[in-house]
Amino acid sequence: MEEEVAYRAMLAVDIERSAGRGNVAFHQIREVLTAVLRESFEDSGIEWKACLLGDLGDGLRVIAPYGIRKTRLIHPLIHELTVRLRAHNRTAGPATRIRVRVALHAGDVFLGPAGEATGRPLEVLARLLDAAPARIALADAPESLTASLVVSEHFHEETVRHGYPGIDPESFHKVTLTEKEYTADAWLHLPGSATDPRHGAAATPTPMAASPESRMVNKASGNGVIYATGTGTQNIHLTGRS
Repeated sequence: MEEEVAYRAMLAVDIERSAGRGNVAFHQIREVLTAVLRESFEDSGIEWKACLLGDLGDGLRVIAPYGIRKTRLIHPLIHELTVRLRAHNRTAGPATRIRVRVALHAGDVFLGPAGEATGRPLEVLARLLDAAPARIALADAPESLTASLVVSEHFHEETVRHGYPGIDPESFHKVTLTEKEYTADAWLHLPGSATDPRHGAAATPTPMAASPESRMVNKASGNGVIYATGTGTQNIHLTGRS
């Protein structure tokens, strides 16, 4: 079997603050992450066994099968993933709680006879996964939020901006990232957080003060996705690296 070039959608996920937990805890969170990813893919109509997997050490890279709609990698997959991580974290100890950064991209990759994948889109995916805005937004977010998501400009153009069912374009905010030799615009989203569309970045929610003026409104949209909006102060911090 010769090497072929194929257009594929791809996802990468990395566990926040995975270092220093010890071998036992690290092995446990790796197992949990793999399990919740597999369940999330299957419940999103994407056959896990048909995906190409890559080990990233403290995360995974998943290349979706041919013909899968890219929108499924956002909805319902991201919702399914964050719900499962929240359920795990409710009963997990500090050493085994999991929050993740997720990156999405698509492009032509070389697929080898043994299932290996190479190509520029995989390099872009790695830079998106390591993007400082996503690291900082997740670090500044409440512990109840379990993920930050960065999608490439290409992925956003073909999926998010159209407002397909279950995807709210206004909850994605443009950021500029520079990682190693790669500089590009991308789109940042904090699943389950309040956002401020006036700014070019995700607005990190702060605890609401207990006052008559403070309120939180949850609006259900799509197939079980919850978007939260509210009144109160929101702070944006996108400088530095955690």
